[in-house]
Amino acid sequence: EDVTHRGCIDLTVKLPDRLYLFEFKVVADQAEGRALAQLKERGYAEKYRAEDRLVHLVGIEFSERQRAIVALEVETIGQPSGWD
Repeated sequence: EDVTHRGCIDLTVKLPDRLYLFEFKVVADQAEGRALAQLKERGYAEKYRAEDRLVHLVGIEFSERQRAIVALEVETIGQPSGWD
């Protein structure tokens, strides 16, 4: 886990030119979009705003019933040499 002032990022992968921030959620059956929403709502990427890297938010939801991934959402924010 990667601690921020608004919670913990489940997994952070740091590469020389980009970051991947992952949030994992277990849902009852169907995708709910909560994993990516949490990354955005809590502003987890703000911790890395000063770094000159692309940031990819990755939300993954696992179905408790199906025991499989039911959602994989990715959103890229920021850009080298400046954020949107």
